[in-house]
Amino acid sequence: MKILFILDPLEYLKTEKDTSLAIMREAARRGHTLFVSMQYDIFLRGEVARIFTKKFVFTVDGFDQEPQAEYSPTEFDAIIMRKDPPFDNEYLYSTYLLEIAQQQGAHVYNDPETIRNWNEKLAVTRFPQFTPEFLVTANQDLIRDFLTTHQDIVVKPLDGMGGASVFRLTTGDPNIGVILETITQFGTRTIMAQRYLTAILQGDKRIIVIDGEPLPYALARIPKAGETRGNLATGGTGVAQLLSPRDLEIASVVGKVLKQEGLLLVGLDVIGDYLTEINVTSPTGMVEIAQQTKHLAQPCNPASLMVDALERKTFTLI
Repeated sequence: MKILFILDPLEYLKTEKDTSLAIMREAARRGHTLFVSMQYDIFLRGEVARIFTKKFVFTVDGFDQEPQAEYSPTEFDAIIMRKDPPFDNEYLYSTYLLEIAQQQGAHVYNDPETIRNWNEKLAVTRFPQFTPEFLVTANQDLIRDFLTTHQDIVVKPLDGMGGASVFRLTTGDPNIGVILETITQFGTRTIMAQRYLTAILQGDKRIIVIDGEPLPYALARIPKAGETRGNLATGGTGVAQLLSPRDLEIASVVGKVLKQEGLLLVGLDVIGDYLTEINVTSPTGMVEIAQQTKHLAQPCNPASLMVDALERKTFTLI
């Protein structure tokens, strides 16, 4: 296969733990040909989608890239969109361009229209049976009322990642006013508030779902001392653990819908018994799960399972 990955700049990726690179290594090991592009490399010439890309190969010391060349997106067996949020206007435009490329015959994963329609915070509203109590608003008075009702809440922007700008608020917090002013930009930016879940102390579980099927292990991201957030980017510790019956129930129900919607690779965030986010842009955690389960009787290699899914998709289309 010829596989094109749309990534953040390679120099920003953490080589030892990046999920995109793990998938790419597995694909290269199987003899597939790799290409890399940035978000801004896809364009339209008239009504026809085109993309600038570089052939990519792993080396003993790292990797090499050939000079950039122009291709039709239809020349690739799979295009993998793995650009990290924020989901700003440029990301939005990329989904439109990828959708046009898809209409012209390209095979894009995850489906660009679905990425656009499934905000990673708001997507949980599709599964209210699994969510904690929540509120979505820019209105500070409504947030204060929600806080009064639940006493202990978390507020977060709708376009964030890695735990950025996530705040825990309790009724006795002296900084409620400034936090709400900041996160809502004085009532002009919509945010999500959720009831605080004490189970975060046992970890914010990342459940990886590939082609509708959850992996048997989740990566529980346990907050460091004194921290509310479990995200690895904020110093959390990732621990691979088998899915609980409730985890499996959530992931199985949600996974069926994800597959129907064209979402090949998704990361569900589950705290205790509750679904809190659905990550459709560039979910991570593959490397940690593979490393921590490789010596078990039933090891789990998420990157291998992802390439298996890509191969099935491609061979089905031939």
